[in-house]
Amino acid sequence: MKVIILGGDGFCGWATSLHLSAEGHAVTIVDNLVRRRTDEELGAVSLTPIRSIEERLQAWRETRNTPIDFVQLDVAKDYEQLEQLFRDIQPDAIVHFAEQRAAPYSMKSPWHKRYTVDNNVNATSSVLCAMVEACPDAHLVHLGTMGVYGYGKTKGMTIPEGYIDATLRSGGAEAHVEILYPVDPGSIYHMTKTLDQLLFLYYAKNDGLRITDLHQGIVWGTSTPETDLDERLVNRFDYDGDYGTVLNRFLMQAAIGHPLTVHGSGGQTRAFIHIRDTVRCIALAIQAPPERGERVRIMNQMTETHRVLDLAQMISGLTGVPVEMRDNPRKEMAENDLVVANDTLIKLGLEPTKLSDGLMEEVLHIAGKHRDRCDESRIVCSSLWVKPIAAE
Repeated sequence: MKVIILGGDGFCGWATSLHLSAEGHAVTIVDNLVRRRTDEELGAVSLTPIRSIEERLQAWRETRNTPIDFVQLDVAKDYEQLEQLFRDIQPDAIVHFAEQRAAPYSMKSPWHKRYTVDNNVNATSSVLCAMVEACPDAHLVHLGTMGVYGYGKTKGMTIPEGYIDATLRSGGAEAHVEILYPVDPGSIYHMTKTLDQLLFLYYAKNDGLRITDLHQGIVWGTSTPETDLDERLVNRFDYDGDYGTVLNRFLMQAAIGHPLTVHGSGGQTRAFIHIRDTVRCIALAIQAPPERGERVRIMNQMTETHRVLDLAQMISGLTGVPVEMRDNPRKEMAENDLVVANDTLIKLGLEPTKLSDGLMEEVLHIAGKHRDRCDESRIVCSSLWVKPIAAE
């Protein structure tokens, strides 16, 4: 297949680009390289040393002799170039990672909130518009988030894959309908993903676009078989309070002997998936597109759920590094249940990677190897979900 990876220089995008190329697909990466500039803004570079995009692509050519093309443009702003690119390549599939992906970053300031909305919503809107005009038969695979469902108490109810049967009552009449599962975003970032859902619903209904929306859990790990082929292909390892996901952050803290910082009670239950399974899920999704005119296909892309405190205690027991409780900067429930259906990807052939499979030790090794690159002052989240009210 001809596959365009939007945001292919980022954490999930880079690993996916290599994996799909290794499977024999003709891959084109589209990226504006903004994530590298965000490192400069935050003063917190990846724990693993990331080479330039040119060096990365050269290393892949030398390693696999299967070149990946690269086009630098801003998906949210450069609409005409994007539409022309779609027209020129005529892709079979478009994988959409071109969104600001961090909840804490989206809550840092009014500018960060507005930037996240401007970038994420405009990027998705531009992709859909360009597909209608240039490649209406292509299959769009979008990386969404489990966070669109929210983390309220479901009292053991299983969260379905995107849709729920509902009964609407008004004026003495009732109607039985299938609707998107009610959203409950917990940050500006998560809110943009809920807006994506509505855009997808409209374009699938109005223009017959084929769309798969993958509601992904928290990604852990950093390496895949492809990124391990050459040190120049290494993937990102974000550990800072803005971009570092909770399990990777715990493992990095353990590697340098820093207390494992748990926000709030630690009773928050989250869904997790290893980066190796992320790329496998993308590959499975592009090979099983919906038909034109079919509703948006939604899959829950996760493999297991854990409470944050349980994870910290597990790693503490493994490494001897203590757990440290901190105030929670987020506005969320202290504890929540989370039972999630992921039947579709399992039926498509995903064999889940679990925390018990030994890959946590691999991540600890990577973190320990690059511990000298860690800036401990960047570890703790500084974003606040609610602005403090000044005392009178």
